[in-house]
Amino acid sequence: MSEIDTTERGGQAGLGGHGGHGGLVCGLIKLARPHQWVKGVFVLAGPAFAVGDGTLGGSNGWVQLFVTMGLVFFSFCLAASGCYVFNDLADIEQDRVHPRKCKRPIASGRVSIGQAKVFGVALLIIGPGLGLLVPGEVKWWVFGLVGGYVVNVLLYTAVFKHMVILDVLSLSSGFVIRVLGGCAAVAVTPSTWLLNATLFLSMFLAFGKRLGERRVMGDADVAAAREVQQRYSDQILRMMVVVVGVATLLTYTGYVQSREGDMSVVLASGVGGSFSFNLLWVTVMPAMLGLLRTITLIMDGRYDDPTELAMKDSVVRWSGVMFVVLTVGAVLVVG
Repeated sequence: MSEIDTTERGGQAGLGGHGGHGGLVCGLIKLARPHQWVKGVFVLAGPAFAVGDGTLGGSNGWVQLFVTMGLVFFSFCLAASGCYVFNDLADIEQDRVHPRKCKRPIASGRVSIGQAKVFGVALLIIGPGLGLLVPGEVKWWVFGLVGGYVVNVLLYTAVFKHMVILDVLSLSSGFVIRVLGGCAAVAVTPSTWLLNATLFLSMFLAFGKRLGERRVMGDADVAAAREVQQRYSDQILRMMVVVVGVATLLTYTGYVQSREGDMSVVLASGVGGSFSFNLLWVTVMPAMLGLLRTITLIMDGRYDDPTELAMKDSVVRWSGVMFVVLTVGAVLVVG
């Protein structure tokens, strides 16, 4: 009996052990990784800052804006879930030797290969399809960008994940495409500063995950779980994490500075003119705290995934919350 046949039968047997259809539903939900949908907030980045300069909202209609962004958000999220399914299908053997990934539905046998394929195809049809519900001609751009995102991730699964540096650039491109998709949906031009900050931040997360895996699992086990880790080392990854982390902060502060004209408020007037302040600057502190805290915890080997770290570490989590609250507050005050 082949390995695939064994997995298929093991998956069907596992379903019985997990409560029949209830176990299958739970397995499919876990397979879709809805906790990773938090990455979908990148589609909101461009539109959120555009509200601050009066480009969106108001006469354009808040209800239509929320509906549009909701469609784009779930379009990318469902497409990403479909890609996760096929990534797990390709990584069955590697996941089985990973201390955490071995519990994934396909690797553990909870969901069979056949069921996973049907589920993955359905997600890859529904996800981009939601993009076509976006009103106006921009729907074709949204549909194309979601499709481009899917192609990029599938190429990562098949080719780029085995190529040093290109694996991180491919993953980072997915975040940039999300930002472009959100901007396209509401027809706003993304700032080059914003795109650069997104690229560096996503590279930081990807390199951080590579380093976290090595720190948690050790050189031998991590190479078995992820082939490309054979080409990386702790030293090069530590350097990359610090370099792109600093680049992220510098680029974001540059973006904040570029918005000084439309995100500043006049606080008082005097003989020398007016005293004004760029409200967006207050977001720099929580951004710096969250990023530097993430570097510290990854270096300590306490987490192997920055996304998981953001959900479990209170300092990182609250710095993220404060960043969002202060950003929204600044946008609303100026808007």
